[in-house]
Amino acid sequence: MRRGGDGLLAADDGATCTVTETGFHDSGDGLACDSVPIARVAEAEGTPIYVYSASVIRDRFRAFDDAFATHPHAVHYALKANSTLAVLRLLQALGAGADANSGGEIDVAQRAGFVPSRIVFTGVGKRPDELAKAVSLGLKAINAESVGELARIDAIAVAEGKRANVALRVNPDIEATSHPHISTGAHRNKFGVAFDEAAAICREAVVRRGLRLAALHVHIGSQIVQIAPLRQAARAVVELARALAADGIALDYVDVGGGVGIAYDDTGGLDLAEYASALVEEVAPSGLPLVLEPGRFVVGPAGVLLSRVVDVKSHPDGPTFVVLDAGMTECLRPALYGARHRIVPVTAHGGTASAVDVVGPVCESSDSFGSDHRLPPLAADDLVAILDTGAYGATMASNYNRRPMPAEALVDGGAWTLIRRRQTIDAMLAQES
Repeated sequence: MRRGGDGLLAADDGATCTVTETGFHDSGDGLACDSVPIARVAEAEGTPIYVYSASVIRDRFRAFDDAFATHPHAVHYALKANSTLAVLRLLQALGAGADANSGGEIDVAQRAGFVPSRIVFTGVGKRPDELAKAVSLGLKAINAESVGELARIDAIAVAEGKRANVALRVNPDIEATSHPHISTGAHRNKFGVAFDEAAAICREAVVRRGLRLAALHVHIGSQIVQIAPLRQAARAVVELARALAADGIALDYVDVGGGVGIAYDDTGGLDLAEYASALVEEVAPSGLPLVLEPGRFVVGPAGVLLSRVVDVKSHPDGPTFVVLDAGMTECLRPALYGARHRIVPVTAHGGTASAVDVVGPVCESSDSFGSDHRLPPLAADDLVAILDTGAYGATMASNYNRRPMPAEALVDGGAWTLIRRRQTIDAMLAQES
């Protein structure tokens, strides 16, 4: 092994495992998060464990916010990407708003310090109790998904003698150019109302006693690395906002969602400056402020999943398998939609890198981090880091096979703190009889 240009470890034959814009680097004593060797975290708390860099989260949130400095805007962090309480408190302190996708996310946002006027509530199937909570709290907006949901919000608000702020989510039938499982803006997707019906729905909504139409909302997908569909979606909602204004329906803002892709591999992510410039160019003529809902961009590169090698085995005429103690129960993305994360050893190893299949311990063939990862010779008990897992990692973990939820640690100011204890079997069974 040798050191890559940005400090992460790279294979002898020139195949690199480097990543940029991350706080993880080779300290000389192995992979470190900022100034903390992450092997120490694994030794103290065991594996699998997520490790996050507070400095990277801060830097990436500020970079996103600053990119829109020329236009009135608010950044509402999407809790679904990573809703660990310590991470949310960090973002709230930076001035972020919250984008919640369930009643539970509303609750955790409040516990992290987000006030109701800084929370928007998104989700295609909001339960009556969740809507009642949102109306009672007086959230910045409920991002309504259908005519039926608008009627349910109206009924709750009228019964409480209130007017609920709503933003109508429109489906502009735009392909997000990402994986089908994370595409949300095409006509075949379950999200929002048909664009051609949106104006009429808005006109009907504004006469309801319990509703105040505050905004239009669009979100066409996740991990988008092309500007064009995001620009097209912003243009569509601005055109609709102008049509409504001509009818005397004035909005507070337009919410263009999130979806900014990051560099999971060498192909690179979405250029932030180009993205911001494109959206501001589309929205500025309307005079309406912007609301944005990034998640992955802020926290994705800020985290790694630390795991130990359990076994290395080869099949005759088949691949060599590196078996980890982390799998689809800790990081679902590879099994769910074939996502690929770069994997690097935590300490340097001698020998020439070769192609191996990296797999987990779960009893599913889909429990794999992918084939043809070029890694040096590894052995049982070696530590590896699965990169760019700060988003949709711990938040999508499960107890399948009765495996405990992983621990999480946050590195800040040259020290690390355990921010989520590893789940015990007693805690897992506490709700059962």
